[in-house]
Amino acid sequence: MNRRKAAVASSVAPATLLGDIRVLIDAARQRAASAVNAELTLLFWRIGQRIHTEVLAGQRAGYGDEILPTLAAQLVQDYGRSFADKNLRRMVQFAATYTDEPIVVTLSRQLSWSHFVALLPLKDPLQRDYYAQMANIERWSVRTLRERIDSMLYERTALSQKPGETIAQELATMRDAQRMSPALVMRDPYILDFLGLRDTWQEGDLEAAIIREMESFLLELGAGFSFVARQKRIPIDDDDFHLDLLFYNRKLRRLVAMELKVGDFKAAYKGQMELYLRWLDKHEREPEEASPLGIILCTGKKREQIELLELDKSGIHVAEYLTALPPRGVLVERLQQATQRAQLQIEQRKTDNE
Repeated sequence: MNRRKAAVASSVAPATLLGDIRVLIDAARQRAASAVNAELTLLFWRIGQRIHTEVLAGQRAGYGDEILPTLAAQLVQDYGRSFADKNLRRMVQFAATYTDEPIVVTLSRQLSWSHFVALLPLKDPLQRDYYAQMANIERWSVRTLRERIDSMLYERTALSQKPGETIAQELATMRDAQRMSPALVMRDPYILDFLGLRDTWQEGDLEAAIIREMESFLLELGAGFSFVARQKRIPIDDDDFHLDLLFYNRKLRRLVAMELKVGDFKAAYKGQMELYLRWLDKHEREPEEASPLGIILCTGKKREQIELLELDKSGIHVAEYLTALPPRGVLVERLQQATQRAQLQIEQRKTDNE
């Protein structure tokens, strides 16, 4: 009997041992790769900072145009193509963009050099900070980061419509406390081109398409969303109501109710969503969770109605959804107009409070 147990153990132990050792090797390799990446990124910053300070600063920029190709040629010969002229200029841009070395040290542990190359063209520091933090928190690949930038994710967040000091404060909270606010999560518009909806459709068609493409829909919704229920039954008195979609957001630690509408926003939608949110708050919210939020997705928005209804005070976010991705120029113009309207509202509130 003991020999049988020993035989079984001898056949199982090597496989278990092999698996454990593989985990150790993979973890060590990952730590080593992260350490190498951090050192390389910091090296590139220091090279860029040295060139920027000693060669390109002040009136010596013209001289830099002459010396950089020569410097690059010598470095390439000694250390390879990573130090070509184009890459040296990126390093200089890196040092000029991120001027504080301790910040670079921290970021270099979180993002690769390729991530920084994708971030450098962004001119707005708040926009750049948003993408850097989201790439770190969500573990975005470089490809995903570029896709999020191309889709103008930051410009579509509710956060981007707030005053600069508020944006900076919320980004600081996300960085220091690893806590996200609804403004960081909510978007407008949502791009739902992956649903395959064409010509005309009903709300049921939209809901069915979302369920079919739930993985892609969750990616578009953003950080921390998980699907809970479809057509959530809400019994009140002798009536049964049905909420289109119910989600939970792990980052916000709260339920998120979603109603799908075909056509423009209507004021009556507010009362309907408030009813659902209060029921969820009473019957579904766990003690450690925050109050539920609501999202009303429409194909069109009545902006003055939405402003007068003060939906944000009820925890309700109204957003448009696009079933086809418009040309980038059209999307840029549309988001710029939304930003201008938000700025006018902010200025008007300041005037009213004076």
